[in-house]
Amino acid sequence: MNSHRMQADADNLLVSLSKMACFEGLEPALLAELGRCVESYHYDEGQVVLLEGEPCTGLGIVRSGRLKAIRLSTSGREQTLSVLWPGEIYGAASVFADAPNPVTIVALQPTDIWVIPKESLDSLQERYPRLTQIVARNLARRVMTLVDLVEDLSLRTVEMRLAHQLLANARGNIVQREAWATQAEMSARLGTVTYVLNRALRSLEEEGLIRVERDEITIIDAEGLAARAKAR
Repeated sequence: MNSHRMQADADNLLVSLSKMACFEGLEPALLAELGRCVESYHYDEGQVVLLEGEPCTGLGIVRSGRLKAIRLSTSGREQTLSVLWPGEIYGAASVFADAPNPVTIVALQPTDIWVIPKESLDSLQERYPRLTQIVARNLARRVMTLVDLVEDLSLRTVEMRLAHQLLANARGNIVQREAWATQAEMSARLGTVTYVLNRALRSLEEEGLIRVERDEITIIDAEGLAARAKAR
């Protein structure tokens, strides 16, 4: 199933861009320039937005929906590097390095994106240094996230990584399981396989730390779960 480009309403586009945290504080003239060059696309669940190794085409912005950035091993095993939410940027590394995409981007659910073509972005960055600062800040945050991921994968067991992720994603004591958050997706985010994840979930549940239900996971003992999340 192919993506399709959508005709953006100029006024709505400017309003939406101005409300995004990644573009907060940009001068109106720059927002207007962005609005003129932005391309709008829609992707259905499971569609590939970008492939690892493809040439850089521009800077992507998630308008609605969810994307995931992944790497695949030669055996086909998937490691999720990050989940991208509305307002987040992707493709910054390729833009700055003028290099192929280092990751594959896939839609987790029906998703609308904006793309600022690389040629337009290069021109705008020359005239508006503030835009470069924004893209660089976002890239730095992504690097910090990847450093945390490396620490997780190298220093923590699957149970520890699971406990840490549950605490990070909880609202109150509830972790909502969205439709796309399947066991396979959770496993890919934790750098493991499904049967190991299921074993870790059962272990935490048997210890009375969590309760696993179809649509949510309830944290029963946050202090105990935090203790399990610490590297030792």
